[in-house]
Amino acid sequence: MAIKNRLHRSELAVPGSNPRMLAKAPDAGADVVFLDLEDAVAPDDKEEARHNVIEALRSLDWSKCSVSVRINGLDTHYCYRDLVEVVEQVGDKLDTILIPKVNGPEDIYFVATLLDQIEQAKGWQPINLHALIETAAGMDNVKEISRACPERLEALVFGVADYAASIQARTTNIGGANPDYAMLTDASSSDRRESHWGDQWHFAIARMVVACRANGLRPIDGPFGDFSDPDGYLAAARRAAALGCEGKWAIHPSQISLANQVFTPSDEEVERARRILAAMEEAAREGKGAVSLDGRLIDAASIRMAQNLTAKIEQINARSR
Repeated sequence: MAIKNRLHRSELAVPGSNPRMLAKAPDAGADVVFLDLEDAVAPDDKEEARHNVIEALRSLDWSKCSVSVRINGLDTHYCYRDLVEVVEQVGDKLDTILIPKVNGPEDIYFVATLLDQIEQAKGWQPINLHALIETAAGMDNVKEISRACPERLEALVFGVADYAASIQARTTNIGGANPDYAMLTDASSSDRRESHWGDQWHFAIARMVVACRANGLRPIDGPFGDFSDPDGYLAAARRAAALGCEGKWAIHPSQISLANQVFTPSDEEVERARRILAAMEEAAREGKGAVSLDGRLIDAASIRMAQNLTAKIEQINARSR
């Protein structure tokens, strides 16, 4: 099955244990909604949450977004029932399954094998997979994970909170900046030294992005915990976008528009991309081997980036219509 080239600017997390939030999710404006059976659901509520998710998938109109379910971890006894019950009953409504705490390619193969059997039995179309990279083992094996099951695997997501716990990192908030991750300027005669904060998660996100792009997957940044801090969310989203991510989680509806804002190309970017492609076409008609725009040479990488950007804006415009 060819991987669907869906939009991933914003991915809204919705607890399966909250019917009120489930009812609002399809119209929230996110590109992707994932119905959560894992971290957002207490152990005593797992079965009820599974029932709520099945009912929401069956009864609500999901045509305005892509829809996913985050199953419980493969190291729990909830996992296989999540897959069997949800996919057997409403697998035809699902775009993807989100697998948490993926440690190696074998975790992808396990879920894919179960899906193969259920889909064959029910006659469902194949369901794609998203994998959460949120453990030290998962990050260590991210290259192998990204190559697993290419017919299903669509995206990798950086799960910063569990990743921080896994590597025993000292951090002050989920996905935000850390004043301890900073450099001091050299001492001067005035003894005044400036402190420059860094991005504690730069290496991890960049490593995941490289694995994704080398294997045709979409890299997605995970949560930003303080939903009362829109400026902090925007800064984190922009850092992820600068590193090559094409979307970010929203753990609160107020974060959806922020993610869409960051991961939607600006009017200036779109205009320049179209001018690059127009210049390329004109040079081809004139038989020129080189393309220039505004006094600068346009290389093949610039052309590919322009093509990718215009394709994305066409998707966004189509959704808006």
